[in-house]
Amino acid sequence: MKLILQAITAEDTVERLGLQENSEAAMVLEHQRVYYHQIGFNPPWISYFANGDGNICGVCSFKGSPHNGRVELAYFTFPGYEAKGIGTLMCKRLCEIAGKEDPKLMLTARTLPHFNASTSILKKNGFICSGTVQDPDDGEVWEWVRSNS
Repeated sequence: MKLILQAITAEDTVERLGLQENSEAAMVLEHQRVYYHQIGFNPPWISYFANGDGNICGVCSFKGSPHNGRVELAYFTFPGYEAKGIGTLMCKRLCEIAGKEDPKLMLTARTLPHFNASTSILKKNGFICSGTVQDPDDGEVWEWVRSNS
């Protein structure tokens, strides 16, 4: 599948992007507008819709700008598109963006503390579980790291 990342900008609206029929994407867009207001809009450290073969099939994001040589990424595949390699490709594309911007960055991600689709995606993209940490939103999680260099 060919996967294109489409930047979600601070000015995007459901109507402007034609998302009236895609409730998952519309909900993500509204969440991002709020999130950008809180943390700022600093490309390329933003969120992206994953467009696969003409359909928005997921979203991937940097959870803010790099801090102390690290940047956290996240991704979500919309229902109906799971188990097709889309999550793996979204993760890969975020790693490529980060590597192009700053090859010295340490990439991080967090998952629930058990093996699941996301842990598989991270392993496929060269991430290693560094241990358990406390996340302010999710409680106890596994933190994954990958050096870009």
